[in-house]
Amino acid sequence: MFRSVVPLIFRSKPNVCDPFRPAVQSSFTKLRLFSVSASLKSDTKSQAASSDSSSETDQEERPPGEEVEKKLREELDKAVSENATLVSRSQEFEDKYKRALAETENLRARLTKQISDSKLYAIQGFCKDITEISDILRLAIESVPKDQVTKENPHLKDLFEGLTMTETRLLQVFKSHGLTQINPVDEKFNPNEHEAVVQQPVEGKESGTVICVTKLGYKLHDRVIRPAVVGVAK
Repeated sequence: MFRSVVPLIFRSKPNVCDPFRPAVQSSFTKLRLFSVSASLKSDTKSQAASSDSSSETDQEERPPGEEVEKKLREELDKAVSENATLVSRSQEFEDKYKRALAETENLRARLTKQISDSKLYAIQGFCKDITEISDILRLAIESVPKDQVTKENPHLKDLFEGLTMTETRLLQVFKSHGLTQINPVDEKFNPNEHEAVVQQPVEGKESGTVICVTKLGYKLHDRVIRPAVVGVAK
């Protein structure tokens, strides 16, 4: 407003006889200078405010690169940590699964063997008892004098033959059920199958050789149910 008024005043026709003209001109000059100074200050503040606003807008629209990088690194570290946790848990579950699978397989194998053994050795108790009968039968056969088993003594001969046939058939039945005799004469002493009750030096026999069997042993399949009672050379 002052810019438009002041020039109009000074462009009016000069009055030479006006005594107040110098004072008025001085006042208007000061007013004009004040107006120009106020305008310059206003423009400076406006530019400063505009610059601050532009800086804030740019800062809001474009986030700093360091903050973006920091955020990405935090997300990456978090993802790596979560991945490591998941891998660890996966390995733990896999280990537990393998252990459970191995234990189940071992249990299955043990049960299968127990079932098989129960079928094979179910008659073990009966076999131990029946072997005693076989021993008695063997003693009966050995007690018959061989020189008296002749045609002149037919009753004794028939008895002897009957006992021999009974023993032969009994051993066949034993074998059909997996029961076999242990008669280790002239064999090496085996502590797993033999029980030594006597040791004596014997000429021509190597030390540790079985020289006599006082009681036959028996095996049910591959299990010794009664060791043979033997004498061993030393």
